[in-house]
Amino acid sequence: MALLLVLVGVSVLVFAMVALVPGDPATAILGPFATPVRVAELQSQLGLDGNVIQRYGIWLHNLTNGDLGRSYSLGRPVSEVLAERVWPTLALAFAALTFGALVGLLFGSVAATRHHRWPDRALTLAALFGISTPSFWLAMLLMLVFSVSLGWFPVSGMTPSHGAHTFGLLAALHHLVLPALALGLVVAGVVARFMRTALLETFSAEFVRLARAKGVREADVVYGHAFQMAFTRVLPVIGLQAGFVLGGAAYIETVFQWPGLGKLLVDAILERDLLLAQGTVLILATCYVLVNLATDLAQQALDPRVRH
Repeated sequence: MALLLVLVGVSVLVFAMVALVPGDPATAILGPFATPVRVAELQSQLGLDGNVIQRYGIWLHNLTNGDLGRSYSLGRPVSEVLAERVWPTLALAFAALTFGALVGLLFGSVAATRHHRWPDRALTLAALFGISTPSFWLAMLLMLVFSVSLGWFPVSGMTPSHGAHTFGLLAALHHLVLPALALGLVVAGVVARFMRTALLETFSAEFVRLARAKGVREADVVYGHAFQMAFTRVLPVIGLQAGFVLGGAAYIETVFQWPGLGKLLVDAILERDLLLAQGTVLILATCYVLVNLATDLAQQALDPRVRH
């Protein structure tokens, strides 16, 4: 029930965010020399001739029937376009979040176990650099170094430019590396900072002191006892980073010309394609809500105390 209420709230915010944008989309589409009659016809076709509440009711009714409208800029149903573009974005988000979480957990654990020594200082500085660096600037830096200078990875796109017959899983992964790194390095910095703090606090817990007093090996104390407790505390942070990854897809996909929802959203905004923009934001927001739900359930499974 709570999930349903959240999704309804998301639909209201998505519609309001796009529908209340200043300016008349019909006039922007047709240009300044369009006749009032033609503008009124296009407003009727786009469902813009009623007030905001009426427009939201029509849009929500169509949404419950699986109809997100028709994109005027592409001339295709919005649901059909989104079905094609959602998988590249999910692949990019999954790769970036997985890479960022694994690297962040590793760096945070090493920094905590080497507290106040040079690995701690070096990894903390690296995490601070990852958090402070805009991902779009990092994307262009990675492109300049690894694509332009070294030629190790493609500059842009998801498929090879020299022929569709060469496209396959390995080719897609080759194109995925740099966009995933640009997003994942920022995630890694955030996760590393939280993991370091959580692990240091866990080291002072009573069960950890008891394990050390019994003579348990330090590696078993750290990775067999303390790590799981610290990971449970960091798990919601990883879920929140899914929002950053999905939001950052807009400019990362634009930089790398990755054919996902982020680039589609930018193109829809530039074209003032309201229905396409609404559908894209709705899908991204829904994915974020579902990822956070999954992390909450995983946290409850790992730590039953959270349920209470």
